[in-house]
Amino acid sequence: MILEDLSAVSAPLPWQAGQWQEIHNALQAGQLPHALMLSGSAGIGKDRFALALARLLLCHHSEAGTNCGSCKACELSRNQTHGDLRWLQPEGTSRVIKIDQVRSALAFCQKTASFGERKVLVIAPADTLNTNAANALLKCLEEPAAGTHIILVCQRPHSIPATVRSRCQQLVFPLPDTAEAAQWLAPIVGEAQGAGASDFLELAGGRPLLAQSLFLTDAGAALKARGAVLAELISGQVSASEASAVFADVSLEELTGFMIEQLEQRLRQAAHNETHSGADSGVDRQASRAMFVLLDELRRGQAAVVSGANPSRDLYLQTTLGRWQSVLGGA
Repeated sequence: MILEDLSAVSAPLPWQAGQWQEIHNALQAGQLPHALMLSGSAGIGKDRFALALARLLLCHHSEAGTNCGSCKACELSRNQTHGDLRWLQPEGTSRVIKIDQVRSALAFCQKTASFGERKVLVIAPADTLNTNAANALLKCLEEPAAGTHIILVCQRPHSIPATVRSRCQQLVFPLPDTAEAAQWLAPIVGEAQGAGASDFLELAGGRPLLAQSLFLTDAGAALKARGAVLAELISGQVSASEASAVFADVSLEELTGFMIEQLEQRLRQAAHNETHSGADSGVDRQASRAMFVLLDELRRGQAAVVSGANPSRDLYLQTTLGRWQSVLGGA
């Protein structure tokens, strides 16, 4: 999450209105839990929601359901100098949040608020907590300090220990409605290079912030090429060995994440087709079960890589792409 150049007011994105209303109602009723876990696909704006909530909680004069943007607390949070706000994420080139970072955050949580009644700790992405860091976080979750709110943002809640998950109220963010996402994206994308909002959304698997990033970084062509290779694997046009060359400059974490996203799209489409066709095909159910098994395998592989495992790159590519071809080629 890039926290520079923040606007005076941080608001949720249009497709997050339901979750925002739920949180706002709890806050108004004095029933906001001390620990929240925001989960959902990458690229849909969970970080922005967490930032908007953190700034609302610290604001001295909130207006219209968001932070006011003009009080001292809002000025400090905008400039990243608010002593009661801590944002925890991997540091430097590390891919994980380490125990020393969590220990520092625990000390922060135990202190008395400096500027108001609340302190806010945001951990994003929380699924990059290594095992020791996650275990250390339990102390703060089990014995919350008064006025302290902890917001965990994650893409893979299953990779976070159950002891941590069980102490957080879950708030799930599904993929946004396509029309709503396209309406938000259209002024940003326009008709760049002949591709409009719908094209970038399709390329990004319905995730508007990823679509925005693809447009701004001109990374769409590379993503298209990767998707095409995975499709060619399924049809048997290329082998796993040949496909490996296309992913030569892609990290194992990025490759696995991309395959997970592609597989989740296929599963959503399969569920949609079954719902609207009314057909009850044992073959389709068997294919779906095989895809869910593969999805679990990919998630375990991704979690291992994120946690610091260093498998042989060639073997990992051959095995993972080979499984993709064998499962989906027969689906």
